[in-house]
Amino acid sequence: MFNNNRGFTLIEMLIVLLIISVLIILIVPNLGDRSNEVHSKGCEALVTIVQGQVDVYYMENNSYPNSLDALVSDYLTEDQLTCPNGEDLNLSADGNVSAP
Repeated sequence: MFNNNRGFTLIEMLIVLLIISVLIILIVPNLGDRSNEVHSKGCEALVTIVQGQVDVYYMENNSYPNSLDALVSDYLTEDQLTCPNGEDLNLSADGNVSAP
């Protein structure tokens, strides 16, 4: 009556699920460790962008701004004053931008 023997058995399906589970267990913790690296790279990129805006301010005004807050209205937005990891950017007296 039923001569169709095609398809997966229960054991084959369990083996496939076991392999997928092991791969997920190995991959997910590695993704969590990468978040700190991503935030630090994002902070480095933000420092470079803000440093460029400080240099533009210097070229237009022949002096460095007193603080990064002076750049907010024309050169930066409020969210560009803080790195993705929550650290505030600092501006030194000689116009160098850094993140702590």
